[in-house]
Amino acid sequence: MSGGSGGGSSAPGRFADYFVICGLDTETGLEPDELSGENFEQTPLRRTFKSKVLARYPENVEWNPFDQDAVGMLCMPKGLAFKTQADSREPQFHSFIITREDGSRTFGFSLTFFEEVTSKQICSAMQTLYHMHNAEYDVLHTPPTNDKDSCSSTGDYSGTSVSKLQRFNSYDISRDTLYVSKCICLITPMSFMKACKKILEQLHQAVTSPQPPPLPLESYIYNILYEVPLPPAGRSLKFSGVYGPIICQRPSTSELPLFDFPVKEVFELLGVENVVQLFTCALLEFQILLYSQHYQRLMTVAETITALMFPFQWQHVYVPILPASLLHFLDAPVPYLMGLHSNGLDDRSKLELPQEANLCFVDVDNHFIELPEDLPQFPNKLEFIQEISEILMAFGIPPEGNLHCSDSASKMKSLRACDLVSDKRNGNIAGSPLNSYELLKENETIARLQALVKRTGVSLEKLEVREETSSKKDLKIQCDEEEFKIYQLNIQIREVFANRFTQMFADYEVFVIQPSQDKESWFTNREQMQNFDKASFLSDQPEPYLPFLSRFLETQMFASFIDNKIMCHDEDDKDPVLRVFDSRVDKIRLLNVRTPTLRTSMYQKCTTIDEAEKSIELRLAKIDHTAVHPHLLDMKIGQGKYELGFFPKLQSDVLSTGPASNKWTKRNAPAQWRRKDRQKQHTEHLRLDNDQREKYIQEARNLGSTIRQPKLSNLSPSVIAQTNWKFVEGLLKECRNKTKRMLVEKMGREAVELGHGEVNITGVEENTLIASLCDLLERIWSHGLQVKQGKSALWSHLLHYLENRQRKTTSGSFSTSGILLDSERRKSDSSPAMSPLRISLIQDMRHIQNISEIKTDVGKARAWVRLSMEKKLLSRHLKQLLSDHELTKKLYKRYAFLRCDDEKEQFLYHLLSFNAVDYFCFTNVFTTILIPYHILIVPSKKLGGSMFTANPWICISGELGETGVLQIPRNILEMTFECQNLGKLTTVQIGHDNSGLYAKWLVEYVMVRNEITGHTYKFPCGRWLGKGMDDGSLERILVGELLTSHTEVDERQCRTPPLQQSPSMIRRFVTISPNNKPKLNTGQIQEAIGEAVNGIVKHFHKPEKERGSLTLLLCGESGLVSALEQVFQHGFKSPRLFKNVFIWDFLEKAQTYYETLEQNEMVPEENWQTRARNFCRFITAINNTPRNVGKDGKFQMLVCLGARDHLLHHWIALLADCPITAQMYEDIALIKDHTLVNSLIRVLQTLQEFNITLEASLVKGIDI
Repeated sequence: MSGGSGGGSSAPGRFADYFVICGLDTETGLEPDELSGENFEQTPLRRTFKSKVLARYPENVEWNPFDQDAVGMLCMPKGLAFKTQADSREPQFHSFIITREDGSRTFGFSLTFFEEVTSKQICSAMQTLYHMHNAEYDVLHTPPTNDKDSCSSTGDYSGTSVSKLQRFNSYDISRDTLYVSKCICLITPMSFMKACKKILEQLHQAVTSPQPPPLPLESYIYNILYEVPLPPAGRSLKFSGVYGPIICQRPSTSELPLFDFPVKEVFELLGVENVVQLFTCALLEFQILLYSQHYQRLMTVAETITALMFPFQWQHVYVPILPASLLHFLDAPVPYLMGLHSNGLDDRSKLELPQEANLCFVDVDNHFIELPEDLPQFPNKLEFIQEISEILMAFGIPPEGNLHCSDSASKMKSLRACDLVSDKRNGNIAGSPLNSYELLKENETIARLQALVKRTGVSLEKLEVREETSSKKDLKIQCDEEEFKIYQLNIQIREVFANRFTQMFADYEVFVIQPSQDKESWFTNREQMQNFDKASFLSDQPEPYLPFLSRFLETQMFASFIDNKIMCHDEDDKDPVLRVFDSRVDKIRLLNVRTPTLRTSMYQKCTTIDEAEKSIELRLAKIDHTAVHPHLLDMKIGQGKYELGFFPKLQSDVLSTGPASNKWTKRNAPAQWRRKDRQKQHTEHLRLDNDQREKYIQEARNLGSTIRQPKLSNLSPSVIAQTNWKFVEGLLKECRNKTKRMLVEKMGREAVELGHGEVNITGVEENTLIASLCDLLERIWSHGLQVKQGKSALWSHLLHYLENRQRKTTSGSFSTSGILLDSERRKSDSSPAMSPLRISLIQDMRHIQNISEIKTDVGKARAWVRLSMEKKLLSRHLKQLLSDHELTKKLYKRYAFLRCDDEKEQFLYHLLSFNAVDYFCFTNVFTTILIPYHILIVPSKKLGGSMFTANPWICISGELGETGVLQIPRNILEMTFECQNLGKLTTVQIGHDNSGLYAKWLVEYVMVRNEITGHTYKFPCGRWLGKGMDDGSLERILVGELLTSHTEVDERQCRTPPLQQSPSMIRRFVTISPNNKPKLNTGQIQEAIGEAVNGIVKHFHKPEKERGSLTLLLCGESGLVSALEQVFQHGFKSPRLFKNVFIWDFLEKAQTYYETLEQNEMVPEENWQTRARNFCRFITAINNTPRNVGKDGKFQMLVCLGARDHLLHHWIALLADCPITAQMYEDIALIKDHTLVNSLIRVLQTLQEFNITLEASLVKGIDI
């Protein structure tokens, strides 16, 4: 437990909890450290040996139990290192973090230096190892003769071995002095990095300087452990080191939280562009791997990136320094941020990483970053980079970074040749940092930055002047100039980053969905609950932000942030981070009152810098508190002596306990201080009080099997197995949640009615969700991989499968990999149907391989997943892929997810649920690819299609385009052609040229199938095409609908203009026309109109990405055209037997009537006149169209154009008053009933607010 409440007695606010010494235990001697994976080909000096915690003071503190394994591993992550007098032995400082189970943290700071080995046993053991190594080496490598420095004669044994020894930093006990690494370390509750570094350096200096320190070392260590308090929030503290005062300051609760690492170094190492890209990856929770030779650099980059995320917090595995023994953790199928130590010899290509599909790899030392594919841009990235660059330049830091900048670089005086080679490979030669910038694919950035330097020449001076004035004031800063500069730069950069989020999420509170139930039940159902109205939030955002934001809102860090917001209703129990953020957001909202929530992509620069700098400056100028000076302790005589160059064995009796009464602490903290700060400390994360701790533990439980932190302990196979088991459970849980979330999104309204979430779910997220499903699949497929091939584990498995199949087919044992659909094809049905598409995993892979636009493996795997989702075969395909057990065994380790049978079954079962909804995630994304379409035209079986003599043509339209007119060879009813992706199909225009003796054609329906996705559309017709037949049409526009499953093709009701089941028996005389539709009564007709209009209204209320086909709503089975057709047919006087009268005939008569009125100038009021003119203009235009559309087709065009131009209700009013109506309609007709006509007009008026765009095929050839 990280027990103890804020400032209580259980956890006195002490600066440090432990002082630890690690190093070589001479009792146990040299133990090779197998876990850190160093091979024995290394020379003994290069091998790693186990280090031990030699001493710690005090033994234990209750509020922060000592974790021996973790501290041992992180103080010396690579174990012990040996060197001789020939090597450089500079002390190295690094910091580390220990994250406990409940998510709280402890910080460690360690200084590693080298001490001479005095133990004879150890020296001789090292000598023996060398003899063994050389003997082995000689057996393996007889010396090459061309080697300059080895003797040419193989016989001269001593010569060769000596030269070899010299070549491999040898150790000769008689000649060399052996040194071994040792480390002193402070474990503290808060991360005061600079102060701890100074303390440790001064302690080390005390041991190595010729003069002994003023007091025994114990006095200083005792002082740090028991007498120096933590500075309270918003205060500064001064205490004494061995040689000089040390100052640290802590931000108040209204400022950005404590952060003490130099941001400067990160920008120098990586450059602005890379930092922003890395930052974006972290926000979107990609896997991030930092790679460097310096532990401190790993830590600085990791801590900086996570600190810049304010107010969000990284929620996943966070191991800035990954000890060598935990390398298998890189296999973790979860988002992580880890730092990997490089030995400086191998280059990146040697690094075997389990998965790279969504990995961001950062080579810190070489200014180089590899990004995951399709990384969206951070909003306003260019202006953001410019704002940061201006600050950096004011501090004299080049925005493109500075390769050989950091102190460690200057220490590497002798740049090894291999470094230069690898440097050349990366394009960075020292001295021209800009070259390295070529790595950044965007060369315009360089140009931009250079231009910027020129352009801001002026403002640069201004900025510098500002710096001067700020530090030259009357305030005397207590720390040195350099340190103050670091504070200033840190706070400026952090403010700029924080400002991005306050601007972006200024209105976030409005969209938080407060739970209706109490906290307890809210917690238990946390995962099912929607806590943020993403749809509405995104609909307010500028378009360019959406790719980033829609993904960011899906992250765990965003969810936790909003959960925190929901948990903390009142100000008092608010999370400190949230309190700071909310107060900033409120300020911005006040500023924006003039333009309330007007979302623009105008870039708002940061305005809070000065204020933030001021508060730091004040704290540093006037130190609030000075701690007790170190003093002599009650030590036995003769103790506390030490030998130069050796860190002494300290007196544990004086260091193991603090002052008996807490007199020092009391003297340190005046009473009024303690009262004031109890509250402040309470709220900080320093020691979580009980409620908060409960919350964390609860959260840890909620995250269930997601692992926040690897347990740093001795890793037995059982521990590794258990960890992997947790991963497997976590993956399964994630899969369950993702599928559920995607289905809820997809089902939208129906789901809401069933009580599964909020109403306005939008389509902007569909792509985000599918992308995150692809990521999950990649993670599952790379868990427990034996050997990694290619960047995409899923695609490489598919390729192996393909290869196996091909081998089997060639070897003759052919198994049917393509399964035919629906073996029980149509029972009695003899109607021509398309031969079904084979379901074939391999065929789908081939489709993807043939798409030249997709270049990478990751891209191919994603496209394949999208295609399988669209075909509703994802679960089936993956099941088939995994049914090749031999292959799975060959590719995966025993513990891999794909080899846990029960979990695998459940996983496939979750994926099966996607078959309940229609996805177009392939068709809608790959819009430019060529797709083969298969067409089948079914003429009526009864009436001699075979006698038909004209030349037919067809034109297919979809949401993304149309084919243009395709001539169909005569008597061919089935054909396949290729064209650019049309999207979802909407209409088919079909017609003929009226040539030959028998130019009459009765088409029942047309079927079109996308040969890649298998989507089949049916376009019912059931009408004649021919002069003098039916309504005299030579071409018709058919509206199609997607067939849901292959078995229902014929049982479905058709849905297009002609609107009746294709007649199977045709009465010879009465041509089929809408007249023999069932006659409806006025109530039913009104209902039909209401439904048709309602359908259109709903269409426009849906978010754009989710709207279906408007054409279907206008011209489909229960569309507007057919409803108005019913209106005009009601009470239409039916003519004699042989002649058929159409609505169009009536409309033409009305037109003639109005035109004669115009000529006779007997025109009523103005308004009426324009309506009549409009009506006549439209009728004439439609009649003049070059297309051979029949009378019903013309009526359809008129209704569509009337809807588009919002004229329908005017025309209805016009026709209701027209004398022609009186002649052609019975008295009972709907059009003659004024109340009915008025209600009809009111219904049609509701369409006025919508901007209806018609598909080109509906109005081709009409220019109005």
